[in-house]
Amino acid sequence: MKLKQFGSSVLAVTTLVAAVSMPLSASARGWQHEGDLPPGLERLQEKFEKLKRDMRHRHSNVQVGPRPYWLVDDMDDGWLKDKLERCENRPMRRTDFSIGHRGAPLQFPEHTMESYVAAARMGAGIVECDVAFTADRELVCRHAQNDLHTTTNIVTIPELNAKCTQPFVPADPASGTPAQAECRTSDITLEEFKSLEGKMDAFNPMATTPEEYVGGTADWRTDLYASRGTLLSHRESIELFKALGVKMTPELKTPVVDMPYEGDYTQQDYARQMIQDYIDAGVKPRDVWPQSFLLDDVLFWVNETPAYGQQAVFLDQDAITPENSSLAYMENLRAQGVNVIAPAIWKMLALNGHQEIVPSEYAENARTAGLDMIAWSLERSGPLANGGGWYYQTVTDAINNDGDMLTVVDVLARDVGVIGIFSDWPATTTYYANCMGMR
Repeated sequence: MKLKQFGSSVLAVTTLVAAVSMPLSASARGWQHEGDLPPGLERLQEKFEKLKRDMRHRHSNVQVGPRPYWLVDDMDDGWLKDKLERCENRPMRRTDFSIGHRGAPLQFPEHTMESYVAAARMGAGIVECDVAFTADRELVCRHAQNDLHTTTNIVTIPELNAKCTQPFVPADPASGTPAQAECRTSDITLEEFKSLEGKMDAFNPMATTPEEYVGGTADWRTDLYASRGTLLSHRESIELFKALGVKMTPELKTPVVDMPYEGDYTQQDYARQMIQDYIDAGVKPRDVWPQSFLLDDVLFWVNETPAYGQQAVFLDQDAITPENSSLAYMENLRAQGVNVIAPAIWKMLALNGHQEIVPSEYAENARTAGLDMIAWSLERSGPLANGGGWYYQTVTDAINNDGDMLTVVDVLARDVGVIGIFSDWPATTTYYANCMGMR
């Protein structure tokens, strides 16, 4: 896969942070025409456009930081550890093998401008915006339509909390009843969404105040970089990704509201609108990897927007059965025009008789059918000393330290043959890909 250059200057990224923290388009703040922009916003728009031009011509300067080296040090002794250690002084370049899962949410609030910039700095060649819609049918970057109560500060803003499907209700410590809240993107307008601040995805179930509720960050993550979290519309994310020089993988989130929404906004309208934003922004189809957990969405893109459907990704989260892991099933997907399948990491891995991690039958059949595969999501779990949790469930008996994460990456890359890996900390996959000469 082709590497691209991106901005190297700390000043450039600092400028980008300042620029994108402000609205980038009239539509992003509810104004319908460029002529309606408030004073000063036209100048900001010009500054942002200049920044995008400048960054395209800067040399690559990926910074992976200490974590990959820490993981390598934690690996079991062997040839893979030796090889990865020999790369410790090698300059790093961006790679499409490294995909920023919601940006870099191991430490930055997910789906925020800050998280996206961090992912690009770590060498992610592709960055993800999960796409949901607002009450006024504008598209925004959120992991789920109904996660605003755990990923933003909405419950601490009385006038917006009141609009939530389930406004915040405090816990009752005496009875042990947990707090309640459910806030959806479709509960508020785009302008209201843009007024929120992103935070680490977490909540305190026994909170008695909204301020307590927005806490609860896992102890293996951090709030160190959560002091600001700039939310973006889908169109703004496209402009940011263009400025950073990264490719884009938008995921059409499955709605939690009944579709057609309000009787006339269909699932097909929603799927079409997402692709139309890339067409309007002049993004080439080869730079976009649209995703969905709904096969019907993928087939819609394949048939209705074939240029963008070529790289449409079918996200597969179903439990493995003989039917949905068979060669016949994989060949049927290919026959319908699906070229890329993205299962969870565990579905592509198994243990052999020597307790070694090897490709699963599912992965072998997908490869035989000619499907490209993408894995999700590395570094989504906490420390791996106890087997790695859900993402490693088929290989738990071979996982006992954080360094085993790179063994998993190696099996996925060399034996399964995945073309990319989603990671909550893209520096790890960037380091591996550079060390192995992957592009």
